[in-house]
Amino acid sequence: MRSQQRIVVIGGGAAGLNVAGRLRRLAPALSVTLVEPADYHYYQPLWTLVGGGVYPRERSQRLMQEVVPPGVAWIKSAVHEFLPAENLVVTQSGERLGYDALVVAPGIQINWQAIPGLKEGLGRHGICSNYSFDSVNSTWAQLQALRGGNALFTIPSTPIKCAGAPLKIMFLAEDHFRLTGIRAQCQVRYLNGGAAIFRAPHYAKALVKIAAARDIEVQYKRELIALRPESREAVFRDLDQGDEHLEKYDFIHVTPPMGALEVMKRSPLADSSGWVDVDKSSLRHVRYDNIFSLGDASSLPTSKTAAAIRAQGPVLVANLLAVLAGRTPVASYNGYTSCPLITGYGRLMLAEFDYELQPCETFPFDQAQERRSMYWLKKYVMPFIYWRGLVRGRRWPTPWPIAD
Repeated sequence: MRSQQRIVVIGGGAAGLNVAGRLRRLAPALSVTLVEPADYHYYQPLWTLVGGGVYPRERSQRLMQEVVPPGVAWIKSAVHEFLPAENLVVTQSGERLGYDALVVAPGIQINWQAIPGLKEGLGRHGICSNYSFDSVNSTWAQLQALRGGNALFTIPSTPIKCAGAPLKIMFLAEDHFRLTGIRAQCQVRYLNGGAAIFRAPHYAKALVKIAAARDIEVQYKRELIALRPESREAVFRDLDQGDEHLEKYDFIHVTPPMGALEVMKRSPLADSSGWVDVDKSSLRHVRYDNIFSLGDASSLPTSKTAAAIRAQGPVLVANLLAVLAGRTPVASYNGYTSCPLITGYGRLMLAEFDYELQPCETFPFDQAQERRSMYWLKKYVMPFIYWRGLVRGRRWPTPWPIAD
């Protein structure tokens, strides 16, 4: 491997920072450049606890300049164009960056505007969402204001980041209603655009039982398509029948539809859905040998969580370094992802599974059971692991990652 080979990393989220930090640790002779337009980096898994009134949202935020790994050059801009045939990316500020290897991890796009009435209604008329730093405080505010009525929680049929998050805030809200003595006045309903409460059957079975025991109504193939804030009405489409129907609500937590970024959709790197088209084992692009991707922007058929990065990062870096050295990539990713499913204040089910949706559990007990110890892990240990380990590209001595 010759010195000063150029690596460009697109995206300063958990994925991009993990790879940049790991490259600096393992191959300090490389020139690593990070392209990221944001001023701040967010530990987004904390937003469930912010929405549930456990933490202030400021605990989730750090300046980007504080988390960019030492020795990594940071270009504060977004990507405008990918030119893989020329080994170039063009930034919105007009810079043309050449590379020997490219890592594409710009994240996922939240399509707030896809639901009429959502963006303009957030924080008012009972509407809230944990899915941004700007909106997350609306959840706790709306929960505190509720005195009873119809409480709805939605999840779209599109891929989203942390698909367990809508369940988490629902369970926290239901527990909050019990603790404040208004549970008997509240109808709690989960309207799911998918066909199952959770992808991995081992944990889905337990979640269905928990929802039933707590008198939570779960409906499937119900997609939120519009809000009428002034009248507090939500319009849903039945994805099987195609018909639409109205639901009155007093409180509604909305998980907006998500998808690939526009810059990715129009790039030669994308598959038909706009995701970066990579081999699911090697994380290497299927058409461009010196391009890799991981995280939310990738086509990897696994849940989009921060914990998945902890497993994807080492595989990607090992294979990228092999390519730079002229070797065949051999490291393989098995689809590991994790979702710490909060089921109430002081209760958590730690879901960990692979591409086959089979459990890949860290601890020597059934993680499909609710445990207080796992809640403390989520509340206190995981943020430490994230800030001190994941975004710095460090390896932690656990058999499976637990950083989400």
